[in-house]
Amino acid sequence: MEKVKILIVEDEEKIARVIKLELEYEGYQTTVVNDGLEAWQLLIATPDAWDLVLLDIMLPGLSGIEILRRLRKEEISVPVIMLTARDAIVDKVTGLDQGADDYVTKPFEIEELLARMRVLIRRNNKVASTQADQSIEENLLQYSDLKVNLGTREITRSNKHIELTPREFDLLVYLMKNNHQVLSRDQILEQVWGFDYFGDTNVVDVYIRYLRNKMDRGFRTEIIQTVRGVGYVMKEKES
Repeated sequence: MEKVKILIVEDEEKIARVIKLELEYEGYQTTVVNDGLEAWQLLIATPDAWDLVLLDIMLPGLSGIEILRRLRKEEISVPVIMLTARDAIVDKVTGLDQGADDYVTKPFEIEELLARMRVLIRRNNKVASTQADQSIEENLLQYSDLKVNLGTREITRSNKHIELTPREFDLLVYLMKNNHQVLSRDQILEQVWGFDYFGDTNVVDVYIRYLRNKMDRGFRTEIIQTVRGVGYVMKEKES
């Protein structure tokens, strides 16, 4: 299992060393940077390399608040816990307003820091997992027992893999996205072949036949129907 990567941005070397040892003991992979400008350059160069950033406010080169402001301006959403020796409300408010996820005032108990880290890492992993699930769901079309993955262009019906040509695939997707709607040959030509197509409209009938041979033959139900005098519709019908 890949280790969670933590970037520690802290100019007090003794504090940074203690945090690093404690986190590595807990199984985290850590990198320490003592300068604000160096930290910013590392973050902007490798924004997806970190699962969480521990960011001190008072830093040489570039302040923690400025690093945070730049991160959020660049829409880099890595979770950030601000570290500071100051307990002023204005520092907490400024950090949170700039997009900090949490705030710990030094000196702090390492167990408190670890607990706050675990909360943010779990939340970030849940968001990432949800986004991935949504991405998969958005790329998946399904009608009856027919499934089409728009990203991989994989097609299955009743778990049987089906191979289509690029034009057959585009035609199938159009029918699926408009299932139960009767589509005329002209509509299909415009959407699948393009508005600038000047060929015979019979090409639609030819490709519908190709699709039926691959999609309907051998299955319990037919899902591509002819509406005489109008066109075609994706709709289940007992074979």
